[in-house]
Amino acid sequence: MDTGTFLRSRTGLALIVFLGIAAFFLITEHTAHLFGVLPFALLLLCPLVHIFMHGGHGGHGGHEDHAQGQPQRPEGGPQ
Repeated sequence: MDTGTFLRSRTGLALIVFLGIAAFFLITEHTAHLFGVLPFALLLLCPLVHIFMHGGHGGHGGHEDHAQGQPQRPEGGPQ
């Protein structure tokens, strides 16, 4: 059975309406619970973002100038 024809049938439309009503009540009844967990979810998200976003920094190489204790000045910058 084709999915497009099922969603346009009477049974498919009834299913869509039922899922819409269920989603509405689920969201309205549990909004307070979701907002209560939101700060903890952000705190748990921080380490994951740190781990997965460090791939864009090019690793931890290229810090030779920090080992000497003197930052290198850019060419043509103030002396």
